[in-house]
Amino acid sequence: MASADRSSAEIEYSPRELTLISICLLGSSLSDSKKKGVRMILQSGSSDSLTHLEKGSRVLETPKRTILIVDDTPVNIEILNHALEKEYEILFATNGQEALDIACEQSPDLILLDVMMPDMDGYEVCTRLKAEPRTRGIPVIFVTAMDQEEDEAKGLELGGIDYLTKPVRPAIVRARVRNHLELLRYRDFLEELSGMDGLTGIANRLRFDEFLMREWRRALRNRMPLSLILLDIDLFRAFNDHYGHLAGDDCLRQVAWVLTESLRRPADLAGRYGGEEFACLLPEIDAKAALWVANQIREKVSGVNIPHASSPVADHVTVSIGVATLIPVVGQSAMDLIWRADVLLQAVKQSGRNQVRSWLDINP
Repeated sequence: MASADRSSAEIEYSPRELTLISICLLGSSLSDSKKKGVRMILQSGSSDSLTHLEKGSRVLETPKRTILIVDDTPVNIEILNHALEKEYEILFATNGQEALDIACEQSPDLILLDVMMPDMDGYEVCTRLKAEPRTRGIPVIFVTAMDQEEDEAKGLELGGIDYLTKPVRPAIVRARVRNHLELLRYRDFLEELSGMDGLTGIANRLRFDEFLMREWRRALRNRMPLSLILLDIDLFRAFNDHYGHLAGDDCLRQVAWVLTESLRRPADLAGRYGGEEFACLLPEIDAKAALWVANQIREKVSGVNIPHASSPVADHVTVSIGVATLIPVVGQSAMDLIWRADVLLQAVKQSGRNQVRSWLDINP
């Protein structure tokens, strides 16, 4: 006898029944942003057999890879859904604008995109996806009845990664999707490596600068604070001269570990800014909270108790820290935030090191 456990959503039904029941179980927990307020009916071949799916909602709430299916014909969505739902989490849209909204809101791992749609065709949707920073990296596979060479070439030139012709063959769809998602995994891995400092394992300067510019624009748009912590290991050259470069490398790694442990929010980023200098970016954190984080970092670095016999400041490694916070306004740039933090860092160095100084100290 078929059964459904509400807590785990483990359902023993046919694929079509599975879709309906999973939505019933999970619908109450879906956020308002996922509920578009419109329902579509997928024809099953007979007028009395209907499946209701919420636009933009996830068919199964699992940690699977997510695929967005875009087609103005319900039966085509149903065919692709049945081919892929066992391995992937499925979203769908029935027109171009809905596809763009869902892609920006939920960041699917891959998009299966019909070409012939009213109002906005698939080529235009793809063009807009590739023009938007939040969606340009999402792979797009065109699925269409248009099988002319020039049609396929146009889709690939616009940024599509593959081209499937209708009627689709489920086994081929699954194989293509699986292969492209594997390539995406390797691409993401390489991108992550390219943004990582090889010695410390935290963000390198390139990744940090990109992150800073993105968060600056977001803070400007939302009128929210953005805080920057700049820190320098005190008298690190003397440390290297006394203990050697291998010990110096280990010191850098331990300081990077302290930063990683101190930044608990996924939105924050720690990076190696250059040499013995590090930086932490804290989106939507005000000056007082950023100062608290900076003091925690200074205390934790001292608490690691790395010996530093050549330092007149302490018998162990210490750090000097400058903290700046801005709510960006038109006319300012991220360089203003960096300049403020650097001015404060230099002031700490000139006044004895092993301290934290914030813009609050100047403008309480």
